[in-house]
Parts: sequence; C-alpha cells; structure tokens
Amino acid sequence: MLCVWLVSLLLNDVSIVDLVWGAGFVVIAWVSFLITGMPTPQKWIIVGLASLWGLRLSGYLAWRNHGKPEDYRYREMREKHGRSFPLRSLFTVFGLQGMIMWIVSLPLQTGQIENNQARIGILAVLGIVLWCIGFLFESVGDWQLARFKADPANAGQVMDRGLWRYTRHPNYFGDFLVWWGLYCVSFGRGTAWWSVIGPIVMSVFLMRVSGVTLLESSLKTRKKGYEAYIRRTHAFFPFPPKRETTQKL
Repeated sequence: MLCVWLVSLLLNDVSIVDLVWGAGFVVIAWVSFLITGMPTPQKWIIVGLASLWGLRLSGYLAWRNHGKPEDYRYREMREKHGRSFPLRSLFTVFGLQGMIMWIVSLPLQTGQIENNQARIGILAVLGIVLWCIGFLFESVGDWQLARFKADPANAGQVMDRGLWRYTRHPNYFGDFLVWWGLYCVSFGRGTAWWSVIGPIVMSVFLMRVSGVTLLESSLKTRKKGYEAYIRRTHAFFPFPPKRETTQKL
C-alpha cells in the first residue's frame, strides 16, 4: 500500500487505491502460499479462489473507472485538507485500507499453516459452495449494473432488474458469501478458528460502514425513485420483493 501511495502522488489520483483492493488480497494469498510448506489440495483451493475473486474485482474496477476523474470522495478530502492531503492520505486512506486488508485476509494466511489434514473435508466443500454462490452474485450483479448504465435510456433511473430486484446490493452480498466461504475452506483444515475475525470485519464494513450505509446515503439524494426502491427491495440478503402498501388519506 505504501508503493501504491507513491504511485498516487505521481498520478495525483487517490482513486487507484480502489483498483488494488482486490489485487492486494491476491498478493497476500500467494505470499502466504509460497512461504509455507508443501502445498496441499486445500492450500491450492484457498489461493486459487482468492486469486479469481481479487483479479476479477480489480479488473472490473479498472475497466469501470478507466478515463474517469478522481472519485468525488477523495476530491472532497483533497479540497478539505489542501497541501496536507498527500501525507494524510498515506494514513487515512492507504494505511487504513492496508490494515483492514491484513485483518480481513487472516483466513488466507492461516489457511496455509501446515497441519496433518490433506484431504478435502465437508466444511471445505461448504466453503467452496458459498464462494461460488457469492462469486456468481458479485460478478453477475456487476455485469447487470454495467449493462444498465450503458443504456442512455436508463440515465438517472434506479436499477431494479435481475439480481437487483431481490437485493439492493447483490455485489456486496456476494462479497459477504465469498469471504465466509474462504473462511470455511481455511478452517476446514483445522487451523486458527480465531481467523473468523476476517469475515466478521468484512461483513461489518459491507453492511454498516463503507458498503450499504455509505452508498445509500448518497443514492437517496441522487437517484429519483430510490426511496420507493428501498421500500420494496431488501437491503442486503436477497428475498422476493416486498409488497408496497399505500395509505388512504
């Protein structure tokens, strides 16, 4: 993250921190894999699943943000702090995300610890299933939203089709399942149950901090009809749309 911060100074663009979020986990997974002992099937599964998730996410964000200016959140911070922003960004943006990345990735690290269990157990199979469902939700949700935004007729409209009909944030829900799946695969090797702090921290951020809560605070003011979308669509976990009720005056 320190290296990425130096690049951001050259580009004068802090938004690149979002592009390396997924790739950072890939680096952690492979370093943990390479510095530990003899590879086992489950160790390969952990590093493989983490790589697929991280590279897809970073690739998608790089494609989505190509040619766009710095994210408005960072522009506001830059204007607020002025000349001190470059140094502040090292700690409040890159340093903070680096610390969160290290904590969330604990299952990727502890899952590479040597033990005597070489076979793939039931818990690992469950983890793979959860990861696959989560990866499907995240990738399909992103693809559906990208197609929706690409149509000029949908400008300013609320995306409420496909997976977005059942949850207002299918990509965040998918992310949630991916990390609980990775934890199950890691814990399935019988190592470090306490690494559960990783998916717990990710879940809190997705549902209460930088995910649903932060995004919807701006969507309510920017998107016409978003309040009605909130009333009929579940926030995080996917369920059939709720029936809207109208009150008689």
